[in-house]
Amino acid sequence: MRKAFIERKTNETQITAALTLDGKGEYSINTGIGFFDHMLSLFARHGSFNLDLSCKGDLQVDNHHTVEDVGIVLGQAFRQALSDMRGIARYADKTVPMDEALAFACADISGRPYLVYETGGEMGDEMQLYEEFWRAFAVHAGITLHIKVLYGKNAHHMIEAVFKAAARTMREAVSIDPKVEGIPSTKGTLI
Repeated sequence: MRKAFIERKTNETQITAALTLDGKGEYSINTGIGFFDHMLSLFARHGSFNLDLSCKGDLQVDNHHTVEDVGIVLGQAFRQALSDMRGIARYADKTVPMDEALAFACADISGRPYLVYETGGEMGDEMQLYEEFWRAFAVHAGITLHIKVLYGKNAHHMIEAVFKAAARTMREAVSIDPKVEGIPSTKGTLI
């Protein structure tokens, strides 16, 4: 089983995360931000990842440090659990609806971190906050990640569609493909 344990302590946050890539979607999550806990729970369930994550952050300041730092830790956990990335599918994409919202996610587990995040029109505070999460996740996981909200009106639904689309995308990209021998790259490495 591909697993990781990450612990990160700063003056702003204290985070522990245990991740199993080949899980059953079981989770225990407590960040102190109810909505964020809900999104991370969706990510674990729809990705079939087992995730035990706890964060104590400086929420008296705002939610930014907690959300971004959890992205860092979750990205590090994915990177650690993937090890040398032998036999993975590497690429995946999914489009997921949530009521009136529709979101698309596409990933390349490439070792080259990059994020494209488009939500259409002006982003509200919540949409901007979660862009920081996805940027931190992509950079620390070492993946290229494209996220696009094709349309939607309700920010909750738009963010939820993004988390579900990203979860399903990552689930497929990290899966072991029986047709892939060794590292899925002509370079011979994804690190």
